[in-house]
Amino acid sequence: MNRTEPLILGIESSCDETGVGIVRGSTLLSNTVSSSMDEHVRFGGVIPEIASRAHLEAIVPALDAALKEAGVTLDELDGIAVTAGPGLAGALMVGVSAAKALAVATGKPLFAINHLVAHVAVGLLDQQVFAPGPEGSATLPENLGALLVSGGHTEVLRVRSIHDVELLGSTIDDAAGEAYDKVARLLGLGYPGGPVIDRLARDGDPKAIRFPRGLTQPKYMGTADEPGPHRYDWSFSGLKTAVARCVEQFEARGEEPPVEDIAASFQEAVVDVVTAKAMLACKEHGITELLLGGGVAANARLRELTAKRCASNGITLHVPPISLCTDNGAMVAALASRLVMDGAEPSSLGFAPDSSLPVSTVLLP
Repeated sequence: MNRTEPLILGIESSCDETGVGIVRGSTLLSNTVSSSMDEHVRFGGVIPEIASRAHLEAIVPALDAALKEAGVTLDELDGIAVTAGPGLAGALMVGVSAAKALAVATGKPLFAINHLVAHVAVGLLDQQVFAPGPEGSATLPENLGALLVSGGHTEVLRVRSIHDVELLGSTIDDAAGEAYDKVARLLGLGYPGGPVIDRLARDGDPKAIRFPRGLTQPKYMGTADEPGPHRYDWSFSGLKTAVARCVEQFEARGEEPPVEDIAASFQEAVVDVVTAKAMLACKEHGITELLLGGGVAANARLRELTAKRCASNGITLHVPPISLCTDNGAMVAALASRLVMDGAEPSSLGFAPDSSLPVSTVLLP
C-alpha cells in the first residue's frame, strides 16, 4: 500500500446523498454525488426506506462516474473507505455493503470511518481551506474546533488531531436543518426548507417576532466554573412549536401569517443560538480556529453571523467550498487517506454500521 500518496475511493450513504469520491494523497480527483431529495419532497422530509432504495439504485452509476472522472481503475486503488456511522441505519448498510463487496472483489483494504470527522478532514484536501504545512500538504491548525450544522447533525467539536476528536456540544432533539424543514412545512413552503427560508428571510424583519433560544436559561447554562448540563448544547423542538403557535394565532384572527417576517425571525433564532454557543465553547476550550461544515453551512445568515462573531472573538474561520460542506464521498476518502498516511491499519470485514457512532471513534477496527 502506498502510504505517501494513497489513492483512496470513498463511499458516503449516511442520509439522502449517495457520494463517491476519489483522492490521491490530499488531491481531489473526483467527487460524484447523487441526491434522492426529490423523492422525499411530498413527505416533507427524508424517509429512511426511500433513501435506502435510492442508494441501491445510485451507488453503481456514482461509482462508475467517479472512476471515469478521476481516470483510474479499481485495480489502481490503494484502499476503499466508507462511512460506517453515524447516520440512518438502512442507508449506511447500503454503502457499507457496497464497500465490503468492492474490498472482497479487489482485495483492497477497507477503512470504516466516522461521518462527522470526515466533515473536518475535508479541510485537508488541496482546496485552500487549511494552510499547507512544511511538507506542502494541508495540515490541521492547532487549537481547532468544528461547527457542523446539517439536516441530521448539529455539533461543536474540539479537534486535537484527526485521530483525537471530542464532542463539546450537540442538539438534544432536532438538528438545525431538520428544524428548517419542519418550519417550512408549517409555512407551506415545501421541502427542503433551508434554501427557501434563507431566501424569504432576506425580505423579512428578523426582529419582528422574538422566538425562543433553547437551552439558554441559567439552569442549563451554569457557569464556566460550574457548567450546567447543556452549556454547549442546543434544542430546536421548542422553537418549532413556537413557530406553529405563531402561525395558528395569525390564522385564528383571520390574518395571513407574515411569512417573510416569520422566516427571518425563525432563522435569526437558529443562527443566533448556534453561533453564540459555538463561540462560548471555543472561548472556554482555547479554540482559536473554527471550521464551519455541513449542509446548513450554505445558509447565508449562518455564514455571515459566524464570520462576524469569530472576528469579534479573535477566531479564524474556515469554510470549505459548498460542494464539500454537504455529504460527499470526497470527505470520506480524504479522512481515510490521511489515516493511511499516518500509518493506520484497515478495518476488518466484520464491522457493522453504527447509526450512533460516537465522534471519538474515528476509525472502526
